[in-house]
Amino acid sequence: MGDQGTLEEMLGVAVEAAKLAGDIIHKGFYRTKHVEHKGLVDLVTETDKACEDLIFSHLKKHYPTHKLIGEETSSVFGTDELTDQPTWIVDPLDGTTNFVHGFPFVCVSIGLTINKIPTIGVVYNPILNELFTGVRGNGAFLNGSPIKASSQDQLVKALLVTEAGTARDTKTVDETTDRINKLLLKVRSVRMCGSLAMNMCGIACGRLDLCYEIGFGGPWDIAAGVVIVQEAGGLVFDPDGGQLDLMARRMAASNGCLKDDFVAALEEPALEEPARNETS
Repeated sequence: MGDQGTLEEMLGVAVEAAKLAGDIIHKGFYRTKHVEHKGLVDLVTETDKACEDLIFSHLKKHYPTHKLIGEETSSVFGTDELTDQPTWIVDPLDGTTNFVHGFPFVCVSIGLTINKIPTIGVVYNPILNELFTGVRGNGAFLNGSPIKASSQDQLVKALLVTEAGTARDTKTVDETTDRINKLLLKVRSVRMCGSLAMNMCGIACGRLDLCYEIGFGGPWDIAAGVVIVQEAGGLVFDPDGGQLDLMARRMAASNGCLKDDFVAALEEPALEEPARNETS
């Protein structure tokens, strides 16, 4: 544990930061956006940058010795190495494309790792007014009420969520669509919602049963969601079924019943890492 407060106190600080950033997102959601391109279809707005600055400032004020990793900072300077030190991993606005288009599946994602273990997770959607929280060993919650992953144990009845990402080279697009086509034969249906953090929260609260993405932006997309899913009784793992590497840009998640069947289904399509494939 960090030396500057209990986990519950650190959760409270993270929630404060998320809500402060959420206020900026809520105001900007209904206004004209000033959009920049990080890639062909990969977007960033002044709201992303303002939210990251605000969150970092709030966290530094309370925990000046903690490390910080953020999406917008890392896009300029590169992703910092994850160490054993308490480290806040922040996506200030997950679902930027949704934000630009006025689609309300957007959120702030703030995770804390200690000894490289995801320990605190906060995901806040200010448009839908949904606050997901989790603390390692203390459960997961939506707006203060406990949540649990689904109990669905049949793959054919499962609802799967994934993303097409932002890479548009032919090889990546073909691999992505081929994988989805094969999985469609095995599950009830597939959703693409535009925010990996929110997708993971969907697993945690039982709205969704399965999730995977390969080649997403970085650890900020999943650091908070890992805690929330695990504390809700779900599982987070590498798509090959092995242990999740937070920095590897590969993830899969399921409820507590479907991991083995899901991994078997994922083994059929090629799972080579495509080009950078951010949820934005």
